[in-house]
Amino acid sequence: MKRIILGLIAITALYSCSPKQQQAGAPPAPTLPVATVATGTDTTYQQYPASIEGTVNIEIRPQVSGSLDKVFVDEGAYVSAGQPIFKINDLPYRAALNNALASMHAAEASVANAQLEIDKLTPLVQNKVVSDYQLKTAKATYDVAKANVEQAKANVNTAQINLGYTTIKAPVSGYIGRLVKKQGSLVAPSDVDALTLLSDVHNVHVYFSLGEKDFIDFKEQYPGETLKEKLKNLPPVTLLLADASSYGQQGKIDMIDGQFDKTTGAITLRANFPNAQGLLRSGNTGKVQLSLVHKDALLVPESATVDMQDKVFVFTVGDSSKVKKQAITIVGKSGDNYLVKDGIKVGDQIVLSGVDKLQEGMVIQPQKVTDKTVATVTK
Repeated sequence: MKRIILGLIAITALYSCSPKQQQAGAPPAPTLPVATVATGTDTTYQQYPASIEGTVNIEIRPQVSGSLDKVFVDEGAYVSAGQPIFKINDLPYRAALNNALASMHAAEASVANAQLEIDKLTPLVQNKVVSDYQLKTAKATYDVAKANVEQAKANVNTAQINLGYTTIKAPVSGYIGRLVKKQGSLVAPSDVDALTLLSDVHNVHVYFSLGEKDFIDFKEQYPGETLKEKLKNLPPVTLLLADASSYGQQGKIDMIDGQFDKTTGAITLRANFPNAQGLLRSGNTGKVQLSLVHKDALLVPESATVDMQDKVFVFTVGDSSKVKKQAITIVGKSGDNYLVKDGIKVGDQIVLSGVDKLQEGMVIQPQKVTDKTVATVTK
């Protein structure tokens, strides 16, 4: 009996001590930094894959057939407009020119003979010594001779043109590509491959594409009734090279394609970049970085958010310092901050860090951070 009574006393003592032990062991409310949401204007940047081309890209092809006698330039060399690049053996074409000149001279002599015949027959016809039929025949012969002269002159011009084609000159200033044919090779206008590619890259065209939604947002950013007017008001754009470094000079968007690509649902834009030092070449790739201005946007540090089930949440601080998990809609990113469209409003207080350990309804000790107020900076 005594053992039963002692056991009951021990159990009663245990239960009476348990709440005190739990109350003594409860962790204090965490102290977390809190800031106030404000609004303003900020700029985000979007990047689009781009391809780079020279303002002029020309395939250099032979206009006449023959043996390639000389190659005056090396691959990658810079050439000026009118500078000789290739020389095709011109002996057959010089011979053709000489033959055409001889034919022309013979035709001119025939004209002279026909004129003499007309001069001889004219007084005889007037004196009715011979019939006018002979004079008409002589005049017809003269006309044929004159036509033969014109044809001969055309043949001379053709021969001169073909002879000129044996020296292939640079049509524009630029850089020479790979030399497909070497000295001694036979070349012809029908060749599949061009002799080389000449690129004028003192300015380069950078092409990139925007989807329909991005294009609508892009148009709404800038004043102007028409696309032509909007193009004039577009700010400069930045070119990011393949190594993610920024090209030293900014470019200007100067062309928007006339229609969307039915396959990709995107429209092509072109930006023009100066390239006086020749650092960019046709075939380069990179990314065009566009600026996008957001008015009345809310700027929230990425560290103040938590991702869950494809949504982004922040913890707002309410009455009694209780936190509430709130989903937000993000429209862009500026540095380490998100630009928020909705989900929170001006004046709300949010927890800046430690959000991964918070739960709905937890009580915290807010530590206001006045120098890190959540607000955009007008730029």
